[in-house]
Amino acid sequence: MKRAENLPSSDLYRHWWLVLLVLGLGGAIGYLIFKLQLLFLILLLGIFPAFFLFKIIHSNPLYGIKIVLIFSFLVNGLTRYVTQAPLGLGVDALLALTLIISLFSPNKPQFKNLNNLIFFITLSWTAFTVLELFNPEARSKVAWFYAVRAYSIYQVFMVILLLCYLKRKSQVYSYVHLSVIWCVIAAFWGYKQVFIGLDNAEWNWLLSGPIKTHILFGVLRTFSFLSDAGQFGATMGYGGILCILVALGPISGKKKVLFWIAGLICLYALALSGTRGALFVPVGASMAYLVSTKNFKSMIMGAFVVGGVFFFLNFTTIGNDNYQIRRMRSALDPEDASLQVRLENQRRFKQYLAARPLGGGIGTSGSWGQRFSPGTFLAETPNDSWYVKVWAETGVIGLTLHLMMLFSVVLYGYYVIFNTRDLIFKQYLMAMHAAYCGIILASYGNPIFGQFPLNIMIYFTWVALFVPKWEKEDQPENQ
Repeated sequence: MKRAENLPSSDLYRHWWLVLLVLGLGGAIGYLIFKLQLLFLILLLGIFPAFFLFKIIHSNPLYGIKIVLIFSFLVNGLTRYVTQAPLGLGVDALLALTLIISLFSPNKPQFKNLNNLIFFITLSWTAFTVLELFNPEARSKVAWFYAVRAYSIYQVFMVILLLCYLKRKSQVYSYVHLSVIWCVIAAFWGYKQVFIGLDNAEWNWLLSGPIKTHILFGVLRTFSFLSDAGQFGATMGYGGILCILVALGPISGKKKVLFWIAGLICLYALALSGTRGALFVPVGASMAYLVSTKNFKSMIMGAFVVGGVFFFLNFTTIGNDNYQIRRMRSALDPEDASLQVRLENQRRFKQYLAARPLGGGIGTSGSWGQRFSPGTFLAETPNDSWYVKVWAETGVIGLTLHLMMLFSVVLYGYYVIFNTRDLIFKQYLMAMHAAYCGIILASYGNPIFGQFPLNIMIYFTWVALFVPKWEKEDQPENQ
């Protein structure tokens, strides 16, 4: 092919459209660089990872679910460093992208598996949250769009995708192991914050407001790369007790050691978070696990251990020179000032909601309420609890439906566990189910249920408990 400078004028004339295309494309790129600067460079560089992401998910859509899990750990931390990109919608995009790509994947989704109780439970709850869009008390439709994602959108996407693709026990083991790895990574980042220090982005985030709740009496409540110390503590409680309960099962000695080490790493990180409510994650999980063993002696021993911890924290002053122990001890003090404020707020909610059985509308309380309907009662009154939040925004009807959904999973989970014969798989199910129960209990003290990454791990647990038939033989697969 001739070089452009050697072409006759007639050839250049015939290729005028190519010249205009190059000039137009160059001008467009120059304009975008001028207007968007760093953001455009990020988008340009993101084209190649996006292509590989498409290829990975296309080959096996279950990879998309794993990428969602990893991103759910990182997304809140990344927003402290990348402030111009809308990373908050990243999980939504990944879930939607995975579902769309799965339709064209050689590994076709098994939509027949949606004929499942957990899908119909999820569909019913999602339908109710959609109806809340028309709640006459709601001040903002935009607030509903942002807030409903934590209520039901992530749930329905996860349940659909997992029911269509989750079928092997090895997939459950792989997902649990990936969750544990990222819990440990988050724990070590928390250690870095405490023992080495915060970087500039983390300091800027604290100084924007959270410093009031994250540095108490000169002590940092570590938050790692999660949304805040409360969510970090609950996630560490979840990961820690999950590891320890798996380690109690009939797994190899090497795996036992690794799970015990990972569990202790996470539980120590829980203490560094200074999150009192997170203490109830391992406590609630331990009680739920003992019930699943159906071993009366184990239940008695477990009750003694839990009782011993309660006695140590509530009736002694041993270790009071340690800030973390003092902080945990205050969680059991009925006269704690913070608890009294929460109870008073709940009394105010009760009066406000007495004539509002559907609540004030999704997105009307907490941070979304302060953003979209500032000055209102729900926006200005802290809920400090996932259940109080659901009650405030969806009323007694929504709270009742939500609790029915949560506890139906608990009860069905026991049914599945009691009828599982594979001892190793049973141990994983028991650990996941128990950790989920711990989150249910701890969500009364903090609004942790609907936040990343716990919600993603919980929805995986739901589907793992509801899959009607697991393949008996696990063939090696690329995961």
